[in-house]
Amino acid sequence: MPAHTQSPLKTYQDHLERGELAYQFSPAANRAVFYPRVLCPFTGSDRLEWRVSAGNGTVYATTVVHPPEGAPFNVALIDCDEGFRLMSRVEDVPPNDVKIGMRVRFRVHRPGGEEPPMPVFVPEHER
Repeated sequence: MPAHTQSPLKTYQDHLERGELAYQFSPAANRAVFYPRVLCPFTGSDRLEWRVSAGNGTVYATTVVHPPEGAPFNVALIDCDEGFRLMSRVEDVPPNDVKIGMRVRFRVHRPGGEEPPMPVFVPEHER
């Protein structure tokens, strides 16, 4: 990778800082690529384009985590409408109310401190 090229992770995080959910697209494979990387996992091509998701998706799978301390929370796999899946969580609803097939919308969670922003989702009807 040339010295002047920014890492895919840094590009992804910069988009999150701006409130955008970015992903890569492989023209060679004609499909979305996520998590950000240097080479297409389907073709090995280094030709990957950055695109910004509209932020809509569907819960593919979900579970509730019950930590020894603190409140329970959900962990969900979200299928974004652009064709990629990511692990996240659904906020603004009780963890047990997150259901497979639920339509969700992206937003940025900013934990603060040294932690980078992360993508989370809310039910589509929430704004």
